[in-house]
This record gives sequence, structure tokens and C-alpha cells, in this order.
Amino acid sequence: MTSVGWLGAVLAYLVLDVTAVVGRDLDRVRSAYVAMELTVLYAIVPLALASVIVGIVNALGSPWGLFRHYWVLVKLLLTLVATAVLVLETQTIRALAEAAASGADPRELPGTLPHSVGGLVVLLLVTVLSIYKPRGLTRYGWCKQQEQRRNRGEQSTALMARQPDS
Repeated sequence: MTSVGWLGAVLAYLVLDVTAVVGRDLDRVRSAYVAMELTVLYAIVPLALASVIVGIVNALGSPWGLFRHYWVLVKLLLTLVATAVLVLETQTIRALAEAAASGADPRELPGTLPHSVGGLVVLLLVTVLSIYKPRGLTRYGWCKQQEQRRNRGEQSTALMARQPDS
């Protein structure tokens, strides 16, 4: 749910960002910048951080594991990078909102469209990985799989040895 919320908040932010960049109405553009800051600080950043934590906990508690499959590692890395870029970008967003609220003409401000679109693309890629789960075990995952097979083989042999002959 946190990841879906993050994706939805980024889509809402993208609408505000487009409005801020292409809008001509002074009050609407000013409002868009202020709303962008609020959206980032009170929705996107908390949802991103929660997604990282929930994702790690879920991976550790599932058969997929955190380090067994490449797709899980790629998802983790993409999520961590997206969260780090987001946290760094909040400084810029705050500065844009302050500039827009200061009384200057906000229509001359640059916006953050490249980051908005990039963030959306990364979140969509993470979503696709979650749905399709491409094959491929990491070296650690392969070793764990071999270990589990050996343990099952040993358990089967032990069970067969305990059964009386007919």
C-alpha cells in the first residue's frame, strides 16, 4: 500500500509540476509550487521512506528473500536511489515554493519536471518488477537453494531408513 500511495502521490505531484511549468495564470502557478512542497514533504517523502522499510521487512519475511533473486535486489536498489534523490530534491522544491510565495513572478521558475518524470519511470519499473518477477538467482540465492535441496534429500533418506521393511 505504501508503494501504491507513493506512486499516486508522484502522479499528483507531476500534475502540479506541469501546471507550474506551463501555466500562465499567476495565482495558479504560485499555488502549484506551494502545493508541490506540501505534497513532497507530507506525502511523497513519508511514503517513500515507509516503502523502503516495508519492502525490506516483507522481503526478509517471504520466500523470495532480500538477497536471493536479482529482481528483488534491483527493486531495492531502485527504491533506495529514488528515495535518496527525492530527499535531496526536497531542498530545491522548498526553494521554489519559497520563491513562488515571495511575491516574485513564479512563471519564471524552472520547475522540477525531469525529476518528476524520472521518479515516475523508476516507480513504474519497480512495479513491473514486482508483477513479473523475472528469473535469476543471485549467487547467495543459488547456494541457499542447493542447501535446501540437500536438506530435503537428507530428510527423505532418513524417513525411508526409519520405515520398516514389508
